[in-house]
Amino acid sequence: MRFQILHRSPGRLRLRACVRSMTVGQADLLEAWLLCIPSVERVVIQENICSVTVCYRGDPALVTERLAAFCYETAEQTLPPLQRSSRAMNRAYKEKLVGMVLAQLCKRWLLPAPVRTALCVCQSVPRIVAALKTLCARRLTVDVLDGVAIGVSQLTGDYTTAGSVMFLLRLGETLEEWTHKRSVEDLARSMALQVESAWKLDQNGRQSLVPLSDVGPGDLVLVHTGHVLPLDGILEQGDVMLNQASLTGESVPVAKRPGAAVYAGSVVEEGNCVLRVTGTAGENRYDRIVKMIEDSERLKSGVELQAASLADRLVPWCLGGSLLTWLLTRNVPRAVSVLMVDFSCALKLSMPLSVLSAMREAGNRKITVKGGKFLERISQADTVIFDKTGTLTKACPTVTKVVPFHGQTQTEMLRVAACLEEHFPHSVANAVVRAAREQGLDHEEMHSEVEYVVAHGIATRIAGKRTVIGSRHFVFEDEAVQILPEDRDAFEALEQSLSWLYLAVDGVLSAAIGIFDPLRPEAKQALAELHASGIGKAVMLTGDNRSTAATIAEALGVDEFRAEVLPEDKADYIKAEQAADRTVIMIGDGINDTPALSLADVGIAVGSGATIAREVADVVIAAEDLRELAWLKGLSNALMGRIRQNYHFVMGFNGALILLGALGILPPAFSALLHNSSTLLLSLHSLTNLMNEPEHRRDVP
Repeated sequence: MRFQILHRSPGRLRLRACVRSMTVGQADLLEAWLLCIPSVERVVIQENICSVTVCYRGDPALVTERLAAFCYETAEQTLPPLQRSSRAMNRAYKEKLVGMVLAQLCKRWLLPAPVRTALCVCQSVPRIVAALKTLCARRLTVDVLDGVAIGVSQLTGDYTTAGSVMFLLRLGETLEEWTHKRSVEDLARSMALQVESAWKLDQNGRQSLVPLSDVGPGDLVLVHTGHVLPLDGILEQGDVMLNQASLTGESVPVAKRPGAAVYAGSVVEEGNCVLRVTGTAGENRYDRIVKMIEDSERLKSGVELQAASLADRLVPWCLGGSLLTWLLTRNVPRAVSVLMVDFSCALKLSMPLSVLSAMREAGNRKITVKGGKFLERISQADTVIFDKTGTLTKACPTVTKVVPFHGQTQTEMLRVAACLEEHFPHSVANAVVRAAREQGLDHEEMHSEVEYVVAHGIATRIAGKRTVIGSRHFVFEDEAVQILPEDRDAFEALEQSLSWLYLAVDGVLSAAIGIFDPLRPEAKQALAELHASGIGKAVMLTGDNRSTAATIAEALGVDEFRAEVLPEDKADYIKAEQAADRTVIMIGDGINDTPALSLADVGIAVGSGATIAREVADVVIAAEDLRELAWLKGLSNALMGRIRQNYHFVMGFNGALILLGALGILPPAFSALLHNSSTLLLSLHSLTNLMNEPEHRRDVP
């Protein structure tokens, strides 16, 4: 396909596809094709005018070359199955809104008055019936207020005002429905699985790591502790505890035994299992997530719930004010003017739209916020706790030294370590596997079933001998591994600047593997920005020894640190902070961080971390820049500021309209117009971005 460049600027290209038309599906294909380029940050396609806007980093030639190679047939064959797009839904709602406005204008300008009156009466019936049903249920809600306002307007012969009120109500409801659906769908897509491969078992029981697209119904898949179930299926072997938070919203693990049906997205918290696949990748999971979100209060923040409750509590006061005005003045128009203004519409519409818009804005920065209440808690937070490895460090550790003991060789010990570590999702494990691959070491399966001990290490049997690899605490204290006297000097000489993995065979230390994981270059600035945004206490928790932890803490400028901590220690520390009336954010990336992530007021996972951490966390940050945390804190603070601003505006402006209507200064029609127009404008303002800084990633100084 050919493209014409319309405008070029640093980091941005605007083009037009040289085609007569573009369908929604074709636009989705083109967007997915461009987003496969690592340097592309954002793609906006307007299929109705065949316009393409690409925001990128670096050399634009990569974008133009990719565009030159694009055709629909090639894209369909090479791209993975596309996730659902909201493009079709957006187009449908845009057309619906335009149709509503055009219909209202045509009705007002082209239809004679008797026909307009008849239409107004017919359209008012559902709202009046809804008001009567609510009254019969002995409840006073905004439905009653709307029904009474429309009914009184018609009884006084003011059909123009009644029609305008109904039109603005329909417009606002449609806008709210569109924004809510779009936000829910965006959230569901961001919660979709990021699983690209699986351990497939052949007929002889041999394991092989294959792309997920090569796994189909009937195949057997092995899933280890800490991994996510990649597909729907039936549990064939193994008793496991599954975390199904991403599907049900409940974070309490559920026991599953052979024969039970299990679903993609569940995370194995305890045990290993063999799954017989029954569904293809992504099948039905999206719909389950959407239903879970829509059926729960997960999206609701405390201020949203308070606004909805306050809106309903104010309805009787609005009705009472209208009745009091009529009793004092015996003037129906004045009473109707008061009735035309309520606080409910603006409060119930602007607050959720502000929250959902903030979630959308975070999503544009590749930050997934799984509910509005978490933005509220982030704004209240005064303590942030960091795990070190993979969070404050680059999450790309490297093996710099392998020290053999007990007469072993470096290559053999690295091969054994890689054989064990390849099954488990941790950056240190990945470093060991990568080091073995770079040295060309073949590490075919040579062990029996492995046992993964969270935050400690791995144990198995090789050639009948118990083999363990892991932390100092696990190897020397839990496993009581011995160091031979002839190896003692070499062991004492291990560099303290490195993190060490210890490998032992048959109860004797056989190797120490030195890991170097550099700090993120932006980490210190990120901590400074968090302090500036209202965080009073920044803490680092790490399993490293105290001297290494102290050096890192001093370099970063954290307020406090704890060394040689276990997962339960992190959870206990969070409990102590919460007991001291602090609102705690926990940031981590590994399986060992999941208890703390679940316990914190807000758990934030780094996108490159373990799947279970991303599933359990309340927020997932995909961007490789810790300063996004400070940006998110700023977004949350700005959101709460906007909500307070909206609240004061609604109470002040609508209160003034009620007063002016009661005094007879504003007639009912004008009062209704001002009220509904202000509600609509406030809602549109609530959809605007809270943060005005540019979207591109800042350079690290």
